Amino acid sequence: MVTTAREFRSSGAVSAGPFLRAAGRAGFTARGVVYVVIGYLALRIAMDGRGPDEADREGALRQIAARPGGTLLLWLLVLGFACMTLWRAAAAISHDGHDGGRRKPGKRLLDAGRAVFYASVCWGTAAFASGTGGGSNSDRASKDWTADALALPGGRLLVGAAGLALVGVGVGIAVRAALRTFLRRLDTASMGRRTRAAVTGIGVAGNAARGVVFAGVGLFVMTAAARFDPGRARGIDDTLRSFADTPAGPWLLAVVALGLLLFGVFSFVSARRRRF
Repeated sequence: MVTTAREFRSSGAVSAGPFLRAAGRAGFTARGVVYVVIGYLALRIAMDGRGPDEADREGALRQIAARPGGTLLLWLLVLGFACMTLWRAAAAISHDGHDGGRRKPGKRLLDAGRAVFYASVCWGTAAFASGTGGGSNSDRASKDWTADALALPGGRLLVGAAGLALVGVGVGIAVRAALRTFLRRLDTASMGRRTRAAVTGIGVAGNAARGVVFAGVGLFVMTAAARFDPGRARGIDDTLRSFADTPAGPWLLAVVALGLLLFGVFSFVSARRRRF
């Protein structure tokens, strides 16, 4: 079974020239590298209770920097995230899709938000690579942001809304994973039956795990707002570690960690097979 023309039109894909296609591929590759390392770190935590580093983007960058040629790879990641920012920004301002139809404002607004997000990731990675930043992990950053926001007039509502938004994003990602809508953006027509089945499995597992983590972070932010306690907020690392405290124990963390690693693999697939 291949993606139909109707499915492709409904995906909201944006036609792109050779330069933007190359930028998109570079961006997905950079994202894949970081998620594979985060998944590996989380698996180590599940296996021995601590792991070599925090299971978040900061921890992933430290792991990469410690390897031979790590500095060069960090700057390649900076380039990749800059390319992803450019590609998302181009999608945000584009009115036309591949089918010649007009893109909906909501999809363009979503791409604009993604462009801003990847611009911040690019900036943070560059600061880490140059040695001018990167001293705070996701947990510390989450608590600091929550504390600053709670101190503002109406801060409790602001933090609660931010947490609710993260939960919504996480649930949305997980639901789309279950519905397999990500296949609409891939060139499945060029895949064999087994390849498509493998890509589908990787995409479902990877995107579902990512959605669970987003929702988990959002729930902790909402708890911080409800308790008026910034210490209740958690970043990716602490959220992942909290899965080991559930009745399922480290097994749940291991499953989510494997899912994040698979999301990194799915990002590599997207770099090669996505419709740009």
